[in-house]
Amino acid sequence: MSEEILINVTPRETRVAMVENGVLQEVFIERASRLGLVGNIYKGKVQRVLPGMQAAFVDIGLERTAFLHASDIFQGNGGEKKEDNILNLVRQGQEVLVQVVKDPLGTKGARLTTHLSIAARFLVFMPGQEHIGVSQKIEGEDERQHLREIITGLVKEIGQGGYIVRTVAERMSEAELRSDMEFLHKMWAEIQERAASAPAGSLVHEDLRLLMRTMRDQVGAEVEKVRIDSRENFEKVLKFASKFIPELAPRIEYYPGERPIFDLYNIEDEIQKALGRKVQLKSGGYLIIDQTEAMTTIDVNTGAFVGHRNLEETIFKTNLEATQAIARQLRLRNLGGIIILDFIDMSEPEHRAQVMRALERSLERDRAKSHICEVSGLGLVEMTRKRTRESLEHVLCEPCPTCEGRGSVRTAETVCYEIFRELLREARQFDAQQFLVLASQEVVDIMLDEESTSVAELEEFIGKPIRFQVESLYTQEQFDVVLL
Repeated sequence: MSEEILINVTPRETRVAMVENGVLQEVFIERASRLGLVGNIYKGKVQRVLPGMQAAFVDIGLERTAFLHASDIFQGNGGEKKEDNILNLVRQGQEVLVQVVKDPLGTKGARLTTHLSIAARFLVFMPGQEHIGVSQKIEGEDERQHLREIITGLVKEIGQGGYIVRTVAERMSEAELRSDMEFLHKMWAEIQERAASAPAGSLVHEDLRLLMRTMRDQVGAEVEKVRIDSRENFEKVLKFASKFIPELAPRIEYYPGERPIFDLYNIEDEIQKALGRKVQLKSGGYLIIDQTEAMTTIDVNTGAFVGHRNLEETIFKTNLEATQAIARQLRLRNLGGIIILDFIDMSEPEHRAQVMRALERSLERDRAKSHICEVSGLGLVEMTRKRTRESLEHVLCEPCPTCEGRGSVRTAETVCYEIFRELLREARQFDAQQFLVLASQEVVDIMLDEESTSVAELEEFIGKPIRFQVESLYTQEQFDVVLL
């Protein structure tokens, strides 16, 4: 499988596209006005402790206080039973060193942990812990054991702490792992020094920006090329790679093309499509994706696909194709939380089992952790996907000001009847000479045309004339009744 990373840099925005075999799989967007906070370490101050929620609200200098749950508070490595009452773990006014694990989303503040971790190229360092873990993606048991032995030896020599060995560390030499560990220890010493003198509510350590984070976290051996359309940033990345990831440097290219870099694989079009509800499948079937605050639902339909043999075969083929499309859309749109998949009903148990296996396989390449439940009694597949940053829709869109995110508006006819009721209410309450109705063009047109008889009858009933005026800035649902 050939992988390419395309990076588009403008002064206020950086966009990274992960492309596999010419098809866009993931997109990361960072804007200067809204930089992500995940990985940042702050010196916070506990504002409120809520025993009922087993959580505390911590001021880390952001607009909204951040959320720290009792389960995210580090209590040392001992084998004794851990304290689970928040009142015994933190107190109001206490200063704590915390790390952001989830960006603020919607109305929720950032989610915090005191289990601090700092990532380098091959290792993730967890100060104060003793655990040594190896990425599940390194499959060979011998290699896993070999890496664990190297790290155990280096810990005795360089200094205590817990470590997670990252996937890219596979087959790396002891010298490379040593330099990573030494770098992490130096960084941790600097963080401690800054934290000691920093005031509460201040940033102590900022994680790398998107460009360098991509080099550290996303670039594996399977990536053939990294192309960047900004010479200045290309030089920065090359310098960073030469120092920390020398084997990557030959694969980094400056893209000087006349054609915008995101036009190479129709990436702009794919991003636009990823904001729509409907996703076409090659066979003629399609998905309908609805994202709400509570959950995301994905509905699979056969559409124009009629198959060649029988209905069950058609349904099975559509569902199989849908598993790949669903896995891609989850990554591309960065959908997280609870996800409900409504596959087309299959009568064959073997077909159901094959679709579930295909879904699991399709999700293997996803870096975000997901958990799939069995098919429910209603034939739905429930799953969760870890949410660490905002979805593509949240980054690029805002709720429609006309429908306020409902996805529908009241018809002009419905608004007309609301106006009639409001006129009656006002006529009973106030003694006006006449009434002026301000409304949108569509509503006024109906009032003066299809509903003109009703307007005349109402005028007669209340004994007052009614005038209409078009307000071009009003949405279809807006209106005002003015007493003259």
